[in-house]
Amino acid sequence: MSRIGKYPVPVPAGVDITIDGAVVTVKGPKGSLSHTVAAPITVSHGDEGVEVKRPDDERLSKSLHGLTRTLIANMVEGVTNGYEKKLEIVGTGYRVTLKGSDLEFALGFSHPVVIAPPQGITFTVEGPTKFSVAGIDKQQVGEVAANIRKIRKPEPYKGKGVRYAGEQVRRKAGKTGK
Repeated sequence: MSRIGKYPVPVPAGVDITIDGAVVTVKGPKGSLSHTVAAPITVSHGDEGVEVKRPDDERLSKSLHGLTRTLIANMVEGVTNGYEKKLEIVGTGYRVTLKGSDLEFALGFSHPVVIAPPQGITFTVEGPTKFSVAGIDKQQVGEVAANIRKIRKPEPYKGKGVRYAGEQVRRKAGKTGK
């Protein structure tokens, strides 16, 4: 099983962590995040940062130990630096524009697709085919990016669609001539 949970979560300057029973709240320069810790796991302040402990070596306790430590580390990273997912659009006539804070996509449908940002998420458009999703919650940023990609997934024959930056699309050979 994972040994990640043994290491304390370092707390950089400017970040305040409050532990109230099972609720861990992290406040930093970019905002505030909160997480409720699962039952057998305990969280406490230590010398080198926040320490996550498990009561026994049962399978559930071990898995929740590493998970809880990683979630707290992700919250600390989110309130200090934030998270960003870059996406790109491939296809003739496919493009994205920023209308206020909403994204408007032209993806080959008979109508434009408009996506409004949820609370805590910001969109930026670098060009007609490149944009990014940013926020402080890693899970929320990933989910919003995945939902945008789901609108028009990259298809395997020509590779057209919305994809993550740097994503490799496995291509298929089309039908042969005769």
